[in-house]
Amino acid sequence: MSFVKDFKPVALKDTELFKPIKIGRTEVKHRIVMPPLTRMRAHHPGHVPNKEWAVEYYNQRSKRPGTMIVTEGVFTCPQAGGYDNAPGVWSDEQMTEWKKIIAKVHENKSFIWPQLWVLGRQGFADCLARDGLRYDSASDGVYMDEEMEKRAKDSSNPQHGITKAEIQEYIAAYVKAAKNCIEAGADGVEIHSANSYLLNQFLDPISNKRTDEYGGSIENRSRFTLEVVDALIDAVGAGRVGIRFSPYGTYGTMSGGAEPLIVAQYAHVIGEIEKRGKAGKRLAYIHLVEPRVTNPFLTEGSGEYDDGSNDFVYSIWKGPVIRAGNLALHPEIVRELVKDGRTLIGMGRFFIANPDIVDRMEKGLPLNKYDRDTFYAMTDKGYLDYPTYQEAIALGWDKQ
Repeated sequence: MSFVKDFKPVALKDTELFKPIKIGRTEVKHRIVMPPLTRMRAHHPGHVPNKEWAVEYYNQRSKRPGTMIVTEGVFTCPQAGGYDNAPGVWSDEQMTEWKKIIAKVHENKSFIWPQLWVLGRQGFADCLARDGLRYDSASDGVYMDEEMEKRAKDSSNPQHGITKAEIQEYIAAYVKAAKNCIEAGADGVEIHSANSYLLNQFLDPISNKRTDEYGGSIENRSRFTLEVVDALIDAVGAGRVGIRFSPYGTYGTMSGGAEPLIVAQYAHVIGEIEKRGKAGKRLAYIHLVEPRVTNPFLTEGSGEYDDGSNDFVYSIWKGPVIRAGNLALHPEIVRELVKDGRTLIGMGRFFIANPDIVDRMEKGLPLNKYDRDTFYAMTDKGYLDYPTYQEAIALGWDKQ
């Protein structure tokens, strides 16, 4: 481990980044958000948060009072899954561990929002088949790539365009998951409608080839996402619900900027969410993946889309906006983005490697390098062993 080379830190203490802002029913003390970060440390079988490591992982990253944490994605029900080591929020055993995590974050006077995650065709068809589960998406047979098609056919679990009845079953699972999280003490939940997972598969014309009321037009492709939004508003209250979008994302063979109507698609769904806000049911926030990162598995600075911006969202949505995407290494961009008084900044990979990243951004301190090889490994290495700045200095990193 070492500090990032060729990075000149800039103190952002005197910027809007360190002003409080109301998010739903909470008031965060600064605007650096830990965004959802899949870590694949949950126990299998059972999808239970890691009983040895997870509490400490979230403890380390919530030490700065008033920090907003959006958790790693959590499966709403078994059918939502397809990865073995991601956590869920449907069973008593899972919620026992989540209660410990939530209590620790609150002990640190910070805030925690589990991200509700449904994989759809991003799941592994063979893992789903092993557990007697379908391989779901918006449409039959529209595979993400050849590898996923082969997994599906080899496991006799072809991609299934979910029926209208199954859509309602998913919505019911979202509701139950949200209620479980709030009952466990969470401050709210985030709907994952980004990065090519199931709701995004409905929004995108590449993956959605339906001819019913959930496909075809922009309005129809938005329907499933908006039904989830409405169901969660009714279940836990609008102020306890946020949602994430990735308009320019291409991961999972989504359209991104290659689709001329992609801004129209997101302008519509966000406009519908704003209508609900004007009617007294305003979501806590909208979370955007920046076109700076079109594929989360590419290294920082790769795959950037230069011909589009998320700025259009501000002319539609009048609530708080979290923006995430290769920003920790670019304090000059952060400084500009937070001049808009509704903006918060998600810093993902460097929040993994710098549990005290809020302090470092405030004071302009060097950042720890992250180790990609341990992002998804079932080990406490690269999970609990990243030092704070003071610990790094004690280890002599400033002399390397």
